[in-house]
Amino acid sequence: MKKILIIISLVAFSINCKSQSCKDLPEKFYSYSSAIDAIKSADFNYTDELPSGSSSWITAANFYSCDGKYGYFIYSTDKGHEYIHENVPKSLWVSFTEAYSKGSFYVENIKKRYRLIPD
Repeated sequence: MKKILIIISLVAFSINCKSQSCKDLPEKFYSYSSAIDAIKSADFNYTDELPSGSSSWITAANFYSCDGKYGYFIYSTDKGHEYIHENVPKSLWVSFTEAYSKGSFYVENIKKRYRLIPD
C-alpha cells in the first residue's frame, strides 16, 4: 500500500511540474511577475544565457525563442531590476552577446525599439 501511495504521489508531482510549451504563452501579460514566471518555466526550442560579469551594469541576460528567429530578451541590472523585451530577433541577441560593451549595445539597439513586458 505504501508503494502505491508513493507512485501516485510521484505521478501527481510530475504532472503538476510539467512546464507549458512556449507556443501556449499568452499574447499579452497583465503583470510582470506572471510574465517572468510563465516565460522562465516554459519549454523553448532555443535558449541562451549571457555569462555573468560580461557587463558593468547588466548583471544577467537570457534569450528564449520558440521559433529560433524571435524571442524574449530578459536582463537584470546592477540595481536589482529585471526587464523583458519581446519579439527580439535572435540575430540581435547574438550581436548583443558578441558586443564589446553590452550596455551600450542594449541602449543603441534594443532599448525603446522592442516592447517591454508588460506594456
